[in-house]
Amino acid sequence: VEGALRSADARFDDLATTLGATRWQAFRRVTLPLAAPGVLAGAVLAWARALGEFGATITFAGSFPGTTRTMPLAVYNALNSDFDSAILLSLVLLTVSITVLVVLRERWTAGVGP
Repeated sequence: VEGALRSADARFDDLATTLGATRWQAFRRVTLPLAAPGVLAGAVLAWARALGEFGATITFAGSFPGTTRTMPLAVYNALNSDFDSAILLSLVLLTVSITVLVVLRERWTAGVGP
């Protein structure tokens, strides 16, 4: 995310403010859209890392409902008690992951021709 924000040209912010935008409006309407691919990539990497941290979470933090229970831990606990809930939670995780990947693929390949 930091790299995406640094790569956004500061001159665009300056131009927006000379055209009457406040600093917040310039950030929201100019800088953030320029940095959006990097911010989105950072969010996807954070999501993937969170899913991959199952072992460390279960080992060091435990699984306390409302405190340290993550979705992978909820799936794991549901596998031991309520198999249908485990399937449902797994499908939710899978649906969110696939949706994010499809949206990112469409965004990154938009405008790229053969």
